Amino acid sequence: MTPETKARIENLVQNNKVMVFMKGNKLMPQCGFSNNVVQILNVLGVPFETIDVLADAEIRDGIKAFSNWPTIPQVYVNGEFVGGSDILIELYQKGELQQIVEVALAS
Repeated sequence: MTPETKARIENLVQNNKVMVFMKGNKLMPQCGFSNNVVQILNVLGVPFETIDVLADAEIRDGIKAFSNWPTIPQVYVNGEFVGGSDILIELYQKGELQQIVEVALAS
């Protein structure tokens, strides 16, 4: 990953309370896993930003190295990596995701 790509990712993660690196965007997810994440965040009523990794190969490869996580989507809350689709589903079902995002949005 180039220093420029790392800086772009850090900027996106730090400047958005909830940031999703995904295939497609929140209006048109391009895979089922990305759609799962969008649906969960929409149900929670959480404002979030997305970046389409399909449109940016540097970000697509860079985010995997940045988080040391091999799959997309990737969700960051308050600058911290939370996980992908399966982890978000699990946190949502346990009621923990709501708390994580409420704390982030209040800070």
